[in-house]
Amino acid sequence: MALAYPSARARSSNRTPNRTTHHTVCDDCNLSTTLPFQPTQGKPVYCRSCFKARRQGASPATSPHSIQAVQSTRPRSENKEAVEIVPVVSSATFSEMSLGATTRAAISRMNISTLTPIQENAIPHLLEGSDLIGQARTGSGKTLAFAVPMAEMCDPSVRQVQAIVLVPTRELAIQVAGVIEALVSPRKIRVTMLYGGRAQKPEYAALRNGAQVVIGTPGRTLDHLRQGTLVLGNVQFLVLDEADEMLDRGFAPDVESIIAHMPKERQTALLSATMPEWVSRTASKHLRNPVTVKVDAGLQAPPTVEHLVYTIQKSDKLEALRSLLDDREDAPVIVFGKTKRGVKKLAQQLDSLGYPVGALQGNLSQKAREQVMKGFRSGAAPILVATNVAARGLDFEGIGQVINYDLPDSEQLFTHRVGRTGRMGRSGEAVTFITVDEERKWREIERGLGRRFVRKPWQQVRNSSPLR
Repeated sequence: MALAYPSARARSSNRTPNRTTHHTVCDDCNLSTTLPFQPTQGKPVYCRSCFKARRQGASPATSPHSIQAVQSTRPRSENKEAVEIVPVVSSATFSEMSLGATTRAAISRMNISTLTPIQENAIPHLLEGSDLIGQARTGSGKTLAFAVPMAEMCDPSVRQVQAIVLVPTRELAIQVAGVIEALVSPRKIRVTMLYGGRAQKPEYAALRNGAQVVIGTPGRTLDHLRQGTLVLGNVQFLVLDEADEMLDRGFAPDVESIIAHMPKERQTALLSATMPEWVSRTASKHLRNPVTVKVDAGLQAPPTVEHLVYTIQKSDKLEALRSLLDDREDAPVIVFGKTKRGVKKLAQQLDSLGYPVGALQGNLSQKAREQVMKGFRSGAAPILVATNVAARGLDFEGIGQVINYDLPDSEQLFTHRVGRTGRMGRSGEAVTFITVDEERKWREIERGLGRRFVRKPWQQVRNSSPLR
């Protein structure tokens, strides 16, 4: 079974890819296999079928290897089922992958060496040209998982949009663009962002000048398509980041309209921290025989997060929040509210009480949002009060505590909120307040997460010392 992974760019131009593959023998089935990275000396090597069987707990001797081998080597048009991979933590490095020298150098300049599980398992499939559904918890490196293949695929000599990433928020667009630009700028590939809340003229200019990668929110991207300033007829690679939200009712109509402007013969990747079954079903019409890569699919929050859940009277919430903020250490804190008005009011209350706070909610202008983010990242305002806009994919470093001042509407939003802390192996803390009228919603969230949390009455905690 051969597992060579030529880049989409090399395949489309009929050029021989400038990278090496490594031939070896699977330690389980003793069949020849080809890897896109240098095997580590002394470490077992398995073909994809045997690796999958081991991860599912099957005995190599009894696993349906011959069937899986045929499935794995079929052309995309014949492969009717997605291959699901449940990877383990790996010590594989980017230096072992068959990447172009420029991409490898760009990754090195970013001071990144070791691959995360989602990167190790998704990048080879995307380099091969397969469509992909990728699930991994927040902070696991999903952006780089699609940005590396994108850097390899884009052709700097073609002055048309070749890759597009659709994201739900302006802040996430800025974050994703920063990662992609770091990878592709050495190859003179142009990246532009399309999002609301700012003037369109700079975006017009960037598109006229031949932007090859677009990162956009659905509304603004659709505006450009309707005005004729954005042409997607040459798109080879589409990414839906935070796919569960992009395909939900709010964004789905705009996303569908945007996809209708793209060639059907393109590569598509969907990535998210949570991947409910309905997402895969909804996405099936947009993907061709996708590979499914799931990392920690059974985990609803990073294992390094400690949960503190308090039953509380609504009238006590502000006092309780102040107690938590007074007890905080140096690490930044995010306080999640439910509504724009509620977040604004809470931030004003905290500000009047002398807390260094910023508010992030949808009614802010883009300039104001960027100012809030700057204050939070710099430490000038280390307390961020936010609506769910801050729960989607934003990469904040070192968040010590997330406080669910108001409950979210779903277990997915709970997962995304909590995912702001405890990232990439760091410890974190998630505090959740539950009022009497939120009891039913909390039970639904617990059911959706498949777990029960220990709860304490806030009154009891307040009358004891220490807080926790």
